Parts: sequence; structure tokens; C-alpha cells
Amino acid sequence: MAVKIEDYYRPEIFGKIKHFADDKETPFLVVDTSLIAQSYDELTGFFPSSKIYYAVKANPAPEILSLLRDRGSNFDIASRYELDKVMSFGVSADRVSYGNTIKKSADIRYFFEKGVRMFATDSEADLRNIAQAAPGSKVYVRILTEGNLTADWPLSRKFGCQPDMAMDLMIMARDLGLIPYGVSFHVGSQQREIGAWDAAIAKVKVIFERLKEEDGIELKMINMGGGFPARYISKTNNLETYASEIRRFLEEDFGDNMPEIILEPGRSLIGNSGVLVSEVVLISRKTRTALNRWVYTDVGKFSGLIETLDESIKYPVYTEKKGEMEDCIIAGPTCDSADIMYENYKYPLPLNLAIGDRLYWFSTGAYTTTYSAIEFNGFPPLKSYYL
Repeated sequence: MAVKIEDYYRPEIFGKIKHFADDKETPFLVVDTSLIAQSYDELTGFFPSSKIYYAVKANPAPEILSLLRDRGSNFDIASRYELDKVMSFGVSADRVSYGNTIKKSADIRYFFEKGVRMFATDSEADLRNIAQAAPGSKVYVRILTEGNLTADWPLSRKFGCQPDMAMDLMIMARDLGLIPYGVSFHVGSQQREIGAWDAAIAKVKVIFERLKEEDGIELKMINMGGGFPARYISKTNNLETYASEIRRFLEEDFGDNMPEIILEPGRSLIGNSGVLVSEVVLISRKTRTALNRWVYTDVGKFSGLIETLDESIKYPVYTEKKGEMEDCIIAGPTCDSADIMYENYKYPLPLNLAIGDRLYWFSTGAYTTTYSAIEFNGFPPLKSYYL
């Protein structure tokens, strides 16, 4: 089925983006920052008691950082380079969390010297580094969750530890002079199954109760990470539905003893705000009787669409051409055979689609510019514009 504008954007919003894009050379990303402001206000409205820590890695554009700074957002930081950039916009250290569990001692010390006092961890070695380089800081431990099995872009295995180890680490944190502050989890990026949060919160409750009862450690915070979905091809619930259910899970498990809640949105906050504009470079068939055309565009995995790896994220692709449709394979322009976005999942595109026509990739505001290669095949990084 062909992608329809109205399923993703109000016509006037897409009209504004398209008018801006019409005279510019592809490929490039156009982000409507008014949609980011709207998403932020919706999120804070649905989670009024929670603190928002924007996941800077999703898109660190100055226009986005300044907008979120002014709206009162905090920031989830993964490197000293992100820290320097965020702080250059006047963001104070108390609005920053060092959320990366994989970090050098020198970087921990750098954050500490800049005034940051909240650090994520998931291992004994990292925890000891924090104790040495950032004494007296708050630490929260990230646990593994099963929710990643149902996420379009899983974030498990590499990060987090089992709950029993998480408890050991919080005890160790106390003994090392750190403040055992809370527990974090991430149900996986582009998570559509609401039950994933229920299972994770239940695990967290057990950790809170056992540490308090057996070791006298009273944790203060739950960091629920990100995971809320953007609008891609696969159907999702709206944010209000996720929020109401998650608030219910928290209320059922914690009741009057509700801890501080942190959210780290990235994709859900800015993904829908972006439209990636590309051009058809070539259209071909591999045999005279091939049932599917290959459509090659001037944007690919190495220029911002790496999340099409394993066809995990399925972006809506729109064209102004109309008429009879045929399932197509979509590939990028580079001389790497891995630069195929969609081969198993065929995209319906019009038979009259021609070289030079434009394809509009919807909901590409997150994890595109930051994943774009510097000079593979000599192609420059993906250009971006902010309205």
C-alpha cells in the first residue's frame, strides 16, 4: 500500500517542508522543530511527575539542544564530546546524566570535574572506576530486560546486568562511598509491546524491596530509558496509551512510595519531526523476467539509514508519483553490497517512478545525521536543515 502524507503529517506541515526542500540538492534531512516542541509538551503532559533526559545521541543539532534546553529538559550524555556540546549551550551539570556504562576512567574524571554527579553502571570494574574518579557521586545500575526481544531496534546484551548482580553493585557502591541511587532499564528502541515495561518495572520493584529489607539501602530513582516508538510503517499505540499503562504499572508496584522517575526519550521525541529527501539514481531489473525492480537512491545505509540494518526500522517512503504499484527492492548508491535497505521486505512504488524522481523518507529526525559516514566513497555527510 502506498504511503499517504496524512497518516504521518498534517498537510500544511509536509507542505512547508516540501516547499523548503524543492530547490535543494539531495540527499538531505529537513526537521520541523515545531513538531519536537509539540512532542516534548505531550511527553511532559503524559508524565507530569517525571524528569526528561533527552538522549543526545539521537540528534545533537544545536537547534534541537537549544529548544529542549529552553523547555527545561535534562540531557542523557554518552561521551565527553556530547557533554562539551551540551554545556556550550549553557546547560548546567545538574541537568546531565552520564548514561553510558562503557567509559574510560579519564572520561569519568572529566565529567566529575565539570560538575556531573550522576553516573550509570552495570559492572564491578566500572563502578570501581567511578568510585575513584567521581567520589561521592550518585550511581544507578542498569539491568537486563527481556523486552528487547520485541523491540524493532534491540538494546540488550551489550548493556545491563542481571538483577542479582545489580543488587551486589548497589551494595558495593555504598561500601565504596558512592550513593546507590537507583535502577535503570531500557526495553529496546522502537518498542511496541506495552507489556515490556510492566515486566521491567516488576524486576525493579524486587530490587528496591530486597535492598531495603536485607541491606538497608533505600533507592530513590527509576530510570526507564527510552523505547517509546516513532511513527514508522508498523502500527503502534499512541503515546497517551503507553503513558497511561506505564503509570498504572508504576502505581500498582510502588503506590504511595513512588520513586523519582526519569525518562530518556530520543527517537519518540524527534523522530517524527524529520523528512529525509532523496533522489532516484537508477532503476533496473536483474533479469528480463524479474518480478521486482531495484530502485537505487542517493541515500543509503552509510549516509544516514543504518537503522535499516537487518531491515529493522521500516521508514515510510513517499513519492508524488501515482498509479499502478509494484513491489521494489530499495538500495543505496555506494559500491558496498551491504548498502541495501530493503530486500526481503518489498516496498510498493509506482511503475512510472523514474530516475530523478524524489523519495521522501518520513520520521527520519532521529539516528540519521549522527549515523552518516564522513567520506565513504567520497560522499559527504548527510546535510540537514532545521525549520
